[in-house]
Amino acid sequence: MRKIAGAIGLGAALTMSCLVAAGSTANAEPAKPRSLYAPSALVLTIGSGDDAKTATVQRAVTLNCRPKAGGTHPDASGACAALYGVDGRFAELPTPESDGRACTKDYRPIVVTAQGVWDGRRVDYSRTYGNACTMESLRSVVFSF
Repeated sequence: MRKIAGAIGLGAALTMSCLVAAGSTANAEPAKPRSLYAPSALVLTIGSGDDAKTATVQRAVTLNCRPKAGGTHPDASGACAALYGVDGRFAELPTPESDGRACTKDYRPIVVTAQGVWDGRRVDYSRTYGNACTMESLRSVVFSF
């Protein structure tokens, strides 16, 4: 009986080691990319303050442009199209013509920021406007939220 019990124990041990080895090789596969494109995912904010480091965030949205436009931005397709037009260089975003509104000269700074990744490149952009009226009359579709 001892030889039978020992043989059964050896068989069980071999079976378990084969199962463990099979399971570990299945998990060892290298990660495969989900897309052929580099990622483009950003967090955009609008806040009050003198600069991006000290501003109090009032609104924030996410913007994903690859593989398709999405996120919480209300016009993700338009914002992505604007960014594609300048190859993700926020400082070169065209601003619309002033809509003719008369803005006061009071200084209550508003800061817009963009942080994340654009086409695989790290993005850390900010721009300060003198006040909310100036920002609303000059901002691009990217920061219209």
